[in-house]
Amino acid sequence: GESPLNFAVLEPVAAMFSESKVIVDCKGHMLGRLASCVAKELLNGQKVVLVRCEKLNQSGSLYRNFLKWGEFRRKATNVKHAHGPFHHRAPSKIMQRAIRGMIPHKTFKGRCALDRLECFDGVPPKYARKKLKIVPRAQKINCLKPHRPYCTLGDLSTKAGWKYKELIERLEAKRLANQAKYWEVKKGYVAKWLDTKAAAAKKLTKDQQEILTAAGVI
Repeated sequence: GESPLNFAVLEPVAAMFSESKVIVDCKGHMLGRLASCVAKELLNGQKVVLVRCEKLNQSGSLYRNFLKWGEFRRKATNVKHAHGPFHHRAPSKIMQRAIRGMIPHKTFKGRCALDRLECFDGVPPKYARKKLKIVPRAQKINCLKPHRPYCTLGDLSTKAGWKYKELIERLEAKRLANQAKYWEVKKGYVAKWLDTKAAAAKKLTKDQQEILTAAGVI
């Protein structure tokens, strides 16, 4: 059937899966909505990478969500706590567990689906210059009314005992600064290429320009 994700890059234009691996920027998305969309695509064979999981949103206030997490934390094996369930604090692990709950992970099909998933806090260097995508139908602006309370997963994880929020923020600031420098350099190269292309086009005859235009070269 139709893909439930309909990824878009920076603008809400539908774009079906074509890449071997799709990298999703989790900032501004609702945790449950995004998890359900990703779970469906994992079962369909799509590889998905989720970055900036600490920027995910959850409906409800921070206090209310922390109470719900506290109830989950109290669930443990009666005879030996090392047998689970395990209460992850990192946002990437919380998201991974949410997706796991929507997949038959104890079957061979479910295990293969989970192997196609990668979740990260922040943006790792190997994905820093990759094109990040969004899922419009899972974004907070499309799912939650403006006056409704919500919290970010990073704040909830920090309240639950996650210790790396400041580190991730420093690394993100460094990444964005490097990205801005890279973009300035790239704009210079693109401007030079367009000037060179325009200068070369002026040297062509009218017939040559029509032939190249028809071929899609210029």
